[in-house]
Amino acid sequence: MTISKPKTCPKNPNKKIIAIDGPAGTGKSTVSELLAQNLGYLYLDTGAMYRALTLAAINARVNFLDSSAITRVGRRTKIDLKQSNNGSLNVFLNNRLVNDEIRSPKISSLVSFVAKIAEVRKIMVKLQRQIGKRQNCVVEGRDIGTVVFPDALVKFYLDASLDVRADRRFKELKLKGIRVALSEIKELIRRRDRSDVTRRVGPLKKALDAIRVDTSNLNIAQVVNRLLREVEKKSHG
Repeated sequence: MTISKPKTCPKNPNKKIIAIDGPAGTGKSTVSELLAQNLGYLYLDTGAMYRALTLAAINARVNFLDSSAITRVGRRTKIDLKQSNNGSLNVFLNNRLVNDEIRSPKISSLVSFVAKIAEVRKIMVKLQRQIGKRQNCVVEGRDIGTVVFPDALVKFYLDASLDVRADRRFKELKLKGIRVALSEIKELIRRRDRSDVTRRVGPLKKALDAIRVDTSNLNIAQVVNRLLREVEKKSHG
């Protein structure tokens, strides 16, 4: 994979956030992680935070229709995002590494119940902003450019067709040894899209000043290079 690195990085301490939004399966996680590594920024995967809390709620055996119960779990749960020695992201739930557990189909089918709760989002947004104040970040999610960091230096909105996104997720799970039908994955993504777009709090939406990038026919290196060029242009601007 050949990825070109920009000559300079943003210098304004108040504008060192790169926001990347978009629906599931567009390559946001991989692209964001590689972009962060190239820029020397922290990769802040907000979706992983909600997935970790979803896992915590499952472990606590709460009713996912009970928003108050999920919020209580959120208030007492510790979620940490740390960079590994090779620059990749590790997600810790109450000091336990949960990278693989939070990517299961079960978590995917339930995380929208957690993400739509207003009080839970307040908890998460507060934590995300605290991290953003401390260091440069590439932040990935669904409402980063519109809600969490509306003054981000550069905002991107990654997109792709439903068929492409479903196929990507299917192959990703297959590599991890998780067997699930492609049709099931497609339906899960369709439901997640509907929930993300229609939820009352922090819905999935392209920020007016976000740069839309369709990743359907692009490989990871091509997407990362496109984003790096945009960051470089903003840095020189």
